[in-house]
Amino acid sequence: MVIFDEELAALKEKILKMGLLVDAAVRDSIKSLVERDSGLAREVIRRDREINACDVGIDEEGVRLIALRQPKAHDLRFLITAMKITTDLERMGDLAEDIAERAIELNEEPPLKPYIDIPRMAGIARGMLVDVLDAFIRKDAAAAYDVIKRDDEVDGLTVQIFNELLFFMIQDPRATSRAVKITYLSKYLERIADHATNIAEMVVYMVEGKMIKHMKP
Repeated sequence: MVIFDEELAALKEKILKMGLLVDAAVRDSIKSLVERDSGLAREVIRRDREINACDVGIDEEGVRLIALRQPKAHDLRFLITAMKITTDLERMGDLAEDIAERAIELNEEPPLKPYIDIPRMAGIARGMLVDVLDAFIRKDAAAAYDVIKRDDEVDGLTVQIFNELLFFMIQDPRATSRAVKITYLSKYLERIADHATNIAEMVVYMVEGKMIKHMKP
């Protein structure tokens, strides 16, 4: 049993490492946009391979532990949660890569406007990611519920950014291409926040044993 506990602890560390890689990818993709650093954006794209490798490794370890240890109750919920979390983290990494690709494109054109709300959205989404990983590590359902509630703030900023960019496109049709790409950025960040919410829902399942997906917390 001691060996199994050690294996679960090691798996938890791998998930935390993957989460930190994803957080760095989101951080650097936004930095590459704001600072117009296409070299950094390309580095984000290159590093996505590390995130994918973590995803595969954690899934394989989860399947091995379920088959070998035949866990019950809480340990089984932990392993199911771990494998679901890595799927969301991998998709967050893909979205950070998408942001980096749009940043490279936008960096080749004159800036449409100062980036204010996009970094603000990214800050909220990253905060949700860091906090939900902490909730997972500490088995804190209350903290997970708090992450779920913060998703509304990101959704509100998505609408706000779209309306502002729509005004730019109406005023100057030549700005349409850049405005659409910035709209994509807000949607990518909204989806990152959605994945953090998915993880929070799984943390609630792990701790409380109940599924709250598609339900109001």
